[in-house]
Amino acid sequence: MKDATYWSEQFKDKKISLPEYYNELNKKIEKHNPTLNALVEWSFEELQQQVESISFKENSPFAGVPITLKMLSGQDKAGWKSTSGSRLFADSFAGKTANFVKKLEEVGFIPAGQTNAPEFGFKNITDPSLYGPARNPWNTAYSPGGSSGGAAAAVASGLFPIAGASDGGGSIRIPASFCGLIGLKPTRGTIPTGPGGWRGWQGASIDFALTVSMRDTEKLFYALRGNDKAAPYHPPRDEWQQHAIPKSLKIAYLTGSPVGTPVSDEAVKAVESSLKQLTALGHVVTEITWPVDGHQLIQNYYLMNAAETSAMFDGIQQQLGHPLTINDMELMTWGIYQYGEKVPVKKYVQALNQWDHTAAAMEELFTQYDLFLTPTTAFSAPRIDEDLQSNTIRETLVDAEKLNEDQLEKMVYDMFEKSLALTPFTQLANLTGQPGISLPTHLTAEGLPLGIQFMASKGREDLLLAIGRQLETQKSFILPETYKE
Repeated sequence: MKDATYWSEQFKDKKISLPEYYNELNKKIEKHNPTLNALVEWSFEELQQQVESISFKENSPFAGVPITLKMLSGQDKAGWKSTSGSRLFADSFAGKTANFVKKLEEVGFIPAGQTNAPEFGFKNITDPSLYGPARNPWNTAYSPGGSSGGAAAAVASGLFPIAGASDGGGSIRIPASFCGLIGLKPTRGTIPTGPGGWRGWQGASIDFALTVSMRDTEKLFYALRGNDKAAPYHPPRDEWQQHAIPKSLKIAYLTGSPVGTPVSDEAVKAVESSLKQLTALGHVVTEITWPVDGHQLIQNYYLMNAAETSAMFDGIQQQLGHPLTINDMELMTWGIYQYGEKVPVKKYVQALNQWDHTAAAMEELFTQYDLFLTPTTAFSAPRIDEDLQSNTIRETLVDAEKLNEDQLEKMVYDMFEKSLALTPFTQLANLTGQPGISLPTHLTAEGLPLGIQFMASKGREDLLLAIGRQLETQKSFILPETYKE
């Protein structure tokens, strides 16, 4: 498997030279990126300058391996572009390097280019007006998903074996499902944050990566794990302990959408196929019903997103010294912003309290079961030209400033309705803080990937990694062609 671990070993053992590898990488990017639009910033010259400084130390397990950073502020590198996929910041540069990126560099990665992302990471597809759509390497007529869509396209195409990504509502796991990759969202508070922002949508958003092997996923997780004492969220002690993994895991599963939207036959097949394998491996599987109120959960998610956006734009306006208008941002962003302007503080606090009740309900579930299995996405990737809005919604968004709170709440729900129907399973782990992983186990009749998702109790990434290793060993993963042996 030519994953990041493989290439680091090749570099360390001098079986391939770094300049040779980087030259080949540059050629591949020049050839394929114009079609994929995965990378929006790339500097071969800067990468070449890093060669002499690379050190193969014991604590640098990924020494010499180039990695892309997602074009959002949580993965800023000082002196690099920092646009958040927004026209408003098209010419902005980062003044500081994010702690997450510093940690990537500490373990040996060489940041090399920045990947496409939707404006402020608000979508489950990647089509910012600033950069245009990223495309899925499995079939370029389809989206790689979002918001880490550019990262997913960079890995699935074979340009990079690993890419920086982040997940605030499924933004690692959704593109992993759509592109046949492994996508881990760690426990809230596990991965370094700051120094620019610490809370990341009140802990719902977390940085990690998209990968093609469980050994890369596991090695990266344990290499990055840890945070600053100043960080507002810290994982439970389970995170730092060694656990014996039972040979027979108790796995709860379901295939129905938490918000009552349709789930494709292919997504159901993905789970059913995995159930047969899991049973054959000696695990006990039990079908359950949803232990939480999915409709309330998603309403709380949208409310949080809107309130956080309102606060973000308030800071931006103070920085710029003038008010922002509808012309400064994409229409969807404007709608979220206007909803946030009308959300009462008490409703925001109530929503956060509801997150905690939901987390408690899920932790109760994990006293009975080790893992919780669902499809990662309800459908495979949408086409690039699929309209996830409507003219009626767009007209409403234009007039959003005139609407009251209730009207805005409905408008935002309607605005995301088609998108949510594609990906209703991932938001739960973000709001509860529990870890989740998407595994690439299914290929649809149309030849597109569709993943399955496991969740576990907070701090129990070891269970997710263990089940991933088992399925990988069983050769259950369907990876992009470039990684097949």
